[in-house]
Amino acid sequence: MKNFLAVLSFFLVFGFTSRAQEGIPVYFDYLADNYYLVYPSMAGIGEGGKIRLTARKQWFNVDEAPSLQTLNAHFRVGERSGVGGILFNDSNGYHSQVGFKGTYAHHLRLGGDFRTLNQLSFGLSAGVILSSLDETEFRSVIPDPIVSGVKNTTSYFNADFGVSYNLWEFYAHAAVLNILGSGRDLYTAAEFDNLRRYLFSVGYVFGKSEWRVEPSVLLQLTEFTEEKTVDFNAKVYKDIGDNTTLWGGMSYRRSFDGAQFQQNGSFGEQRLQLLTPIIGVNWGKWLFSYNYSYQMGDIRFDNGGFHQITLGYDIGQERQNRYDCYCPAANY
Repeated sequence: MKNFLAVLSFFLVFGFTSRAQEGIPVYFDYLADNYYLVYPSMAGIGEGGKIRLTARKQWFNVDEAPSLQTLNAHFRVGERSGVGGILFNDSNGYHSQVGFKGTYAHHLRLGGDFRTLNQLSFGLSAGVILSSLDETEFRSVIPDPIVSGVKNTTSYFNADFGVSYNLWEFYAHAAVLNILGSGRDLYTAAEFDNLRRYLFSVGYVFGKSEWRVEPSVLLQLTEFTEEKTVDFNAKVYKDIGDNTTLWGGMSYRRSFDGAQFQQNGSFGEQRLQLLTPIIGVNWGKWLFSYNYSYQMGDIRFDNGGFHQITLGYDIGQERQNRYDCYCPAANY
């Protein structure tokens, strides 16, 4: 029983604050050429457009396990503007949220001709989120005045702001998510209303031949809980023919903060650690990728991992209009 309580406490405290986020959780879909889902400034980054559909499922053998689906599209408009939109559905047990975001981005070309990628970008997303708590299946021998017994739904607005700089194969991004700080108001108990998160990432694509390597780092900070996590990523690309590229990589996510637990009479501390291999292929204008996240550590909720697939399609930007660089986020 003590071991069970230790595990339960670990996931209620550590797992909830890391996973049950308002807005779109930041998983590893950005590695599937899907940076716009994280950074508004990447809307219309190239001379064309991109569509990305993602689906993520955790713990197949656990009822009401977390799942996430997103659909986003973004396009270049004119010489300096980009627009985009995101739809998402996120569910975790009896709590769920659906939302929409619309984005406008402005791109400043800092030098060179149209084939030179030297661009500073700013993006702003605004949207509405419907957050729900389904209490229809809550049962208690003694009636609890806090439990309403119905499905409670509330809505709120929020906004994201991002900045990106792309220079040939180098890129750097920063974003503030949930700028307004407002959040759901579903429970009778007091809730915090600061949902702001800060993201920073940097990366570079090495190699000019059919083989290329792309290391990158993403740092994520949550203001209210003061949580900090970092992703160390590495991807390898291999060109096959004129219109097919195979790629794969690995991501390692680690939290700076740990959660204490008790097991077999002894105390310990465990940090969130996720190891995520990812594979994918770009075939013409199509993209497909799959990643699997495995949680490491002595205390785990389930032996299963987190599965995610991404399906994408690129629009526009003929070959003669691409930038003279190996920059998959900008060359469609």
